[in-house]
Amino acid sequence: MILEMKVPSPGESIKEVEIATWLVKDGDYVEKDQAIAEVDSDKATLELPAEVSGIITLKAEEGDTVAVGAVVCLIDTDGAPSAPKGGTTVETVEKVVEVKKEEIKAIPVVAQAPHSGAGGLGHPSPAARKILDEKNIAPETIVGTGKAGRITKDDAVNAVPSMGTPTGGSRGTERTKLSMLRRKVAERLVAAKNETAMLTTFNEVNMTPINTLRNEYKDAFKAKHGGIGLGYMSFFTKAVTRALQLYPDVNSMMDGDYKIAFDFCDISIAVSGPKGLMVPVVRNAENLTFRGIEADIKRLAIKARDGQITVDDMTGGTFTITNGGVFGSMLSTPIINPPQSGILGMHNIIERPIAVNGKVEIHPMMYVALSYDHRIIDGRESVGFLVAVKEALENPLELLCDNNPKKAFEL
Repeated sequence: MILEMKVPSPGESIKEVEIATWLVKDGDYVEKDQAIAEVDSDKATLELPAEVSGIITLKAEEGDTVAVGAVVCLIDTDGAPSAPKGGTTVETVEKVVEVKKEEIKAIPVVAQAPHSGAGGLGHPSPAARKILDEKNIAPETIVGTGKAGRITKDDAVNAVPSMGTPTGGSRGTERTKLSMLRRKVAERLVAAKNETAMLTTFNEVNMTPINTLRNEYKDAFKAKHGGIGLGYMSFFTKAVTRALQLYPDVNSMMDGDYKIAFDFCDISIAVSGPKGLMVPVVRNAENLTFRGIEADIKRLAIKARDGQITVDDMTGGTFTITNGGVFGSMLSTPIINPPQSGILGMHNIIERPIAVNGKVEIHPMMYVALSYDHRIIDGRESVGFLVAVKEALENPLELLCDNNPKKAFEL
């Protein structure tokens, strides 16, 4: 029996997908539920599993855009896996490889005879050699104008040291079509720049209080919660949800002539995946504990890394946190994730001298940046929001742990 496999719908708003990669070849035998292709939508990259076992016939090429519901392959359920041809075994292949290696070793290497140097090509006169040595120029790089190619004094005087101009090195180019997901991300980023009144405000955070708390409780936290680490993201997420409740305009978005305000905090966390930037959402983060936030971020990060992230995982979100510090960024202006109105950028932690009670002390410091849509968020709200985040991070014991870290960390 021949089964027609059709493109399933990845989400309500998605009408077409792109065949990113076929994981099998035409005529291969596939098992039921085996991943046969990776397909890109404008929101995620998903695996396409075989619906039955049998011999597959591909009906679309890599890079083709296919409508949801269209046939992408046929599977002959009466087909059986082909037996390996006699004589072609792993051992045979290994022996062939070894033979080829020996043949390569046996190829004689013919040494090129050195140039006689008797006034020939590239050979400088004594005066020319002195000048070339002073200029730190190799004679081999100069074309002599003297008899038989001899480098004269004038040649050496006029010689210019190489400034790195390409001389026969690789200058190849490669033209690769962007995935549908990457094209959609690019489209959204350009739209965010062109369609919002984006502005960025900055501040800095003394990370000493958080580091002190983490160093004291991270081992017990990890042991108690099955290997889940106590990272910086849970502190920042808690600080952000607190600030969003103090400044609700930052937790809203534009819809034409209307403002949509949310009484919940769905925090989008920007993560880097094999297919590019992913922004999965931690739902109702304002109600989650440190353990709950860390567990959800870890779950979503693993799904993004393994290419298992779904459209539902990335749908929605009322505010975004992005951490460029993991790549070494010291300061940046993050781009708003539309239709949201604000995004917080974290950066790397650097020990710097700061003034504390009139004295200079060295502390681990982080710059933070808030990009926001000025159409809906005024300067007072944006600056107040970022200051509230800073206050919570610099006083986590009181403002994030309610002066009871053991209870907050569920120890």
